[in-house]
Amino acid sequence: MARLAGTSTAVVSYVINNGPRPVAPATRERVLAAIKELGYRPDRVAQAMASRRTDLIGLIIPDARQPFFGEMAHAVEQAASERGKMVLVGNTDYIGEREVHYLRAFLGMRVSGLILVSHALNDLAAAEIDAWDARVVLLHERPEAIDDVAVVTDDLGGAQLAVRHLLEHGHDYVACLGGTAETPAVGDPVSDHVEGWRRAMAEAGLSTEGRLFEAPYNRYDAYRVGLEVLSGPHRPPAIFCSTDDQAIGLLRAARELRIDVPGELAVAGFDDIKEAALTDPPLTTVASDRSAMARAAVDLVLDDGLRVAGSRRERLRTFPSRLVVRTSCGCQETPAAS
Repeated sequence: MARLAGTSTAVVSYVINNGPRPVAPATRERVLAAIKELGYRPDRVAQAMASRRTDLIGLIIPDARQPFFGEMAHAVEQAASERGKMVLVGNTDYIGEREVHYLRAFLGMRVSGLILVSHALNDLAAAEIDAWDARVVLLHERPEAIDDVAVVTDDLGGAQLAVRHLLEHGHDYVACLGGTAETPAVGDPVSDHVEGWRRAMAEAGLSTEGRLFEAPYNRYDAYRVGLEVLSGPHRPPAIFCSTDDQAIGLLRAARELRIDVPGELAVAGFDDIKEAALTDPPLTTVASDRSAMARAAVDLVLDDGLRVAGSRRERLRTFPSRLVVRTSCGCQETPAAS
C-alpha cells in the first residue's frame, strides 16, 4: 500500500489512524486512493491490542426503557460518532451487582473511556474503577463514592424554578413526588429536585411537612402513587414531580379520577423528555441541554487535556436548567414558532 501511494508505511499508518502526526492533504488523498484500490480494511482487533485501547466507549445507565436515559444514551452515541467512536451500552436496572458486572466487562475490553450514569455507586464499583485506572466521566449523577470528573445539570436550581412558577399561580402550597427510600441523599438528581422544592417552599414561607410523597421514577408506579395521593382527603392544589415519567403517571391518575388539570390540579415535571410536549395537557417541565452534556462527557472521557484536576468542585461541569412552560401548570399554550 505504501509503495502504491508513493510514501512510507509510517505515513500510511498516520492516515489510517488519523494521527499521531499530520499528513499533507495531497499525500492523504494518495493513501486513501491506494486503500480504496486495494480494498484494505483495518484490523481493529490488532490495532486495539497494539494500543491497548479500542474505538469503543462504554456507557452504563440505569434503565434505557425510561425515556430520559434512552434520550441521553442516544445523545452520547451521536457525540461519540462525531469523534469516530462507537458506544457499548449496559443497563444496570438500578442493581449494584449489575453495575459492577458492566464495569468489569467494559474495562476488560479496554474501552477508550467509560461514561457512567450511576444511581448509587457502591464501594465495590468504585474500587473496580480505581483498580483499572480507567478514564471515567460521571454523567447526570455524581455519587459520593467516586471523585472522577462529572457532567451534570443544575438540578437544584431547576427544581426551584418549577416550584416558584407553580406558586406564582396562587396555589396555597405545592406538594412533591420525590424518590423512594433507596434514593441516595447526596449526589442524586432526584434528591436535588426535592431539595429545590424545599427551598422554594421555604422562600414562600410554606411548610413542607406531610407534602412530600415517595414514588418510583417510572410512570407506572407513579400512577399508582398518584391514585392514592389524589384520592386522599387533602388533595394538593399543585404537585411538582421529580421526573417527567412520574408526572406522566400522575396525569393518568388525575384523568382516571376526573380531576381537571390544570383547573383543579397544577402539575410540573423535570427532564423535558420528548413526550412531555404530547401529554394531555402538555407538561410544564424543566429542561437541560442533554446534547451539550453528552458532547462534554465524550470530550472529557477521550481528551486528557480536557480533564480537570483540582478540588471536587473544580472537577464538576454544571449545565444550566431552564423552565419550559406549557399548560399543565395553568399557563396558556404558547404558539409554536413558525
